[in-house]
Amino acid sequence: MESLPDKATHSPEGARPEPGPAAQVAALAVFLAASAFVAWLGAFSTVSNVNGWYVSADKAPWSPPNWLFGPVWTVLYTAMAVAAWLVWRRRVPGSRPALVAYGVQLFLNLLWTPTFFSLYPMMGTAALWLAFAIILALIVAVTVTVVRFGPISRIAGLLLLPYISWIVFASSLNLWAALNN
Repeated sequence: MESLPDKATHSPEGARPEPGPAAQVAALAVFLAASAFVAWLGAFSTVSNVNGWYVSADKAPWSPPNWLFGPVWTVLYTAMAVAAWLVWRRRVPGSRPALVAYGVQLFLNLLWTPTFFSLYPMMGTAALWLAFAIILALIVAVTVTVVRFGPISRIAGLLLLPYISWIVFASSLNLWAALNN
């Protein structure tokens, strides 16, 4: 199977040399750990509520079964970490702003889950609308991240496309919940 060519195959002007293998492995581990930490925090706020208020919530007819979310998010968080690592290792002038965009979207991702699941028992429907605003901002932030990642590493940009698709889908579930609960 032929791999996709990466746009940034040559060191552009202003690029620093790629880090050595040990630094690359360590950086990949850091990106994977950061994604795992965000996933863990999200799961922490979800676990007590997915079997609580969410069980009886009015959910969109197209809602997937709850068991599907864990595997999908595992793949997405892994792809996100690898994409960020691919951009980091290029060390071109655009890498820093691209990774800042990545950090912003990761923060919004982290913010959405407790807003949607944990705040609903306290705030009711207002929490679902707040979560909807966050997920719309997340879609914008991930789109910006893809636009910044793509010129640095085509593969990194492509790795985030399933993530955008999933959060657009998740936003439809969020909107349904806000309108019907």
